[in-house]
Amino acid sequence: MKSTITRQEALELLKKYNKEPFHILHGLTVEGVMRYFAAETGNGEDTEYWGIVGLLHDIDFELYPEQHCIKAPELLKEAGVSDDMIYSVCSHGYGLCCDVEPKHEMEKILFACDELTGLIGAAARMRPSGSVMDMELPSLKKKYKDKRFAAGCSREVIAAGAERLGWELDTLLEKTILAMRSCEESVNREMELYGE
Repeated sequence: MKSTITRQEALELLKKYNKEPFHILHGLTVEGVMRYFAAETGNGEDTEYWGIVGLLHDIDFELYPEQHCIKAPELLKEAGVSDDMIYSVCSHGYGLCCDVEPKHEMEKILFACDELTGLIGAAARMRPSGSVMDMELPSLKKKYKDKRFAAGCSREVIAAGAERLGWELDTLLEKTILAMRSCEESVNREMELYGE
């Protein structure tokens, strides 16, 4: 997997279409999670590619929420992003806003983790530490089961994502906590720079 865009170019592209700090934070978080999973699944040589797909996955969401994953190919193609990467970016919206099916392991992980990172992030902000570093699976499961908590994060998509990967739901939850721990510090640092 070869990226036709550098990480810096991808970040600039994300910021071109997204001004809301939450959307930047989400892109950086999913990037970090995807980088973690690339290494965890034995795809370390593709870490950069996985990370850039994670960074750009919601490129069109802020400006074109009604055309999410429909507008993305146009914005990405304009920036010289390869068709393979465009497919991967759009696959996380499968069944929700497009019919691009996640086929590659990386696409299945993105599909499974996108909503979940939002749920874990919301749960982390509720903790006294405000961090995922001291979050454990039982407390996350309690939040997951409470349908009113982070109601915008689809439990159906998360469960379908685990199934698509052939993982138990608990495995997905636990691995994604670890993935978010791996990048929390660097994401926070980058968000501080963004705020300056």
